[in-house]
Amino acid sequence: MANHNGGPARRPSAAVYRRRRLVVGVLAILVIAALVAVISMLVGHFSKPQAADSPNPTNSQPSAAPKDTTPSVASSARPSCDQSKVTVKATTDAASYSAGKNPVFTLTVSNSGEAPCEVNVGTSQMEFLVLSGEDRIFSSKDCQDKPSDLKKTIAPGGSEKAVFPWPRNRTVAGCSAVAAKPGVGANAQYTLTVKLGDKTSGKAVFKLLS
Repeated sequence: MANHNGGPARRPSAAVYRRRRLVVGVLAILVIAALVAVISMLVGHFSKPQAADSPNPTNSQPSAAPKDTTPSVASSARPSCDQSKVTVKATTDAASYSAGKNPVFTLTVSNSGEAPCEVNVGTSQMEFLVLSGEDRIFSSKDCQDKPSDLKKTIAPGGSEKAVFPWPRNRTVAGCSAVAAKPGVGANAQYTLTVKLGDKTSGKAVFKLLS
């Protein structure tokens, strides 16, 4: 290549080459330093959330605690009573009743077992039955409205009672109207029997006086 004077072009001196190389080296160092700084910032930024997201073993314990404080239905329920350990008894509040006085019947169910157990003492399982000889006078089931279940836990040797006032009326199955009234007098003797599920009591005797 020719210069303006027509002579050959002059090559840069060694000093110029050294300055150029020094500038390039400094720029390279600055670029590398900048890259290192950026990478360090990125590593620090992403490492902090990872440490925060890592589970803390002590923080997981409270979530399990409510399960321990909530008993299951199976563990809290009482077993049904052994029917061989259940007795049912019928009683009246008097041996005889004068005119205008209504008998009050009581059903008593007892647990003769050695552990607490559960008995259904609801009206769905219960019956108060009054007879005069072979004549069926009254049953609490004849006109029963919406029978229901009622589970009761009975302690060993304990009992539950149900009371039923009888208004001296006659009933028939299906709850048809009955005009006749139970007889009264010295010979008007009646028997009360109570039932609870498959258990039947003995007879309680009483009279309706005139």
